[in-house]
Amino acid sequence: MSETNKALARRWFEEVWNQRKVPTIDELYHPDGQSKGLPDPDSVIRGPEAFKQVHRNLLSSFPDQHISLEELVAEGDWVAVRWIASLGLSPAGKALSMNGSSFIRFQQGKIIEGWNQMDFTKVRLQMEDKA
Repeated sequence: MSETNKALARRWFEEVWNQRKVPTIDELYHPDGQSKGLPDPDSVIRGPEAFKQVHRNLLSSFPDQHISLEELVAEGDWVAVRWIASLGLSPAGKALSMNGSSFIRFQQGKIIEGWNQMDFTKVRLQMEDKA
């Protein structure tokens, strides 16, 4: 099961975020699924439609973003993912990037729960040309 869930997590990041395939959200996000910490630390997204709205908003803010998976660790229903997002260029032409991690629990091949942590401080400092 762990290897299957790791493959689903890879597919989620590649198709949803890098290829921007919105139908994959319907396919892999459980109707009762919840994502926490995206886009803000206290945010809770419930259901695929709410997730699609956040997805649209983030991609409109960072249309050139690409997520690279650095490490995946799986145990049971859970997959821990460490990733780096290349977000494009700042107004000053500096490359923006953000480190993050996601902890995803799968149920019957769909995301039922996700916890996300992102280093927006690094992005802010890059925007201010201090990083």
